[in-house]
Amino acid sequence: MQKYHIEKNTVQETLIIPLYGRKVCSDRFPRLFNDPEAERICGMLDYDFEEKGKRMESGVGLFGALEVAQRQYDIACEVKEYLRAHPNAAVVNLGCGLDDTVRKCDNGTCRGYNIDMPDVIKVRNELLPAGEREYNLAYDLNDDSWMDEIEADDGVILFATGVFYYFKTEDVRILFDKMASRFSGGTIVFDACNRSGAKMMTKTWLKEAGISDVQAFFSIENVHELDTWSSGFSSVSARSYMRGYRDIYKEVGLLHKFMIKFCDSLVNMIIVKISFKRG
Repeated sequence: MQKYHIEKNTVQETLIIPLYGRKVCSDRFPRLFNDPEAERICGMLDYDFEEKGKRMESGVGLFGALEVAQRQYDIACEVKEYLRAHPNAAVVNLGCGLDDTVRKCDNGTCRGYNIDMPDVIKVRNELLPAGEREYNLAYDLNDDSWMDEIEADDGVILFATGVFYYFKTEDVRILFDKMASRFSGGTIVFDACNRSGAKMMTKTWLKEAGISDVQAFFSIENVHELDTWSSGFSSVSARSYMRGYRDIYKEVGLLHKFMIKFCDSLVNMIIVKISFKRG
């Protein structure tokens, strides 16, 4: 099989970081994570994983991989819960990268939409081509026309993982207000942290993306800041990133226990759910 070449220092490389993190967690924490798809895609790549492997095998690096894998688990819990009440709903992955949450949550009747920038979708189409009832769509999220692609008559749950940190706060507010207006009765789920956490990200994810002015970008000190963002919101809630959907505390070592407590108390890593009012 011919492997797909990944260039260093390109958008392609940033896409494989969370993918490889899920593979590492599947290898190191098999009782918590089982992700053969991450293993399969990594095996399709012409890329030297040695350097990334060394980083992720360190204590701090492995915790970063845990964050990525647990985040996908959390989001999947919310998607599956929504689909139990709305089995024919649209499931929309905003800024999808190489994330396969739509497939992991497929109930056989929902419709899946994976949305990202054109250069990302080009890679995705090679490695994760759209399956049955699934669409890979090339859009900038700030271009409202992506909303025209979503068939939401039977409900819609939208989600984003590791995406909104890269947006200015006002842009996130505008986007959420438009979604609430457009997708009556729908839900948006995403991960967030406070300003201290966002500053720490400049040393990792944001640095790789070339973003340094984190002060201008999205963070949440208190989830109820969002209550007044739109008259179309019916509820805003949040859960702990690492312990809110299943408590993995007892499954990890002392260093990672400390880091989980740090993330909960000082960084405020959360999964936020906003439900939209019905029109």
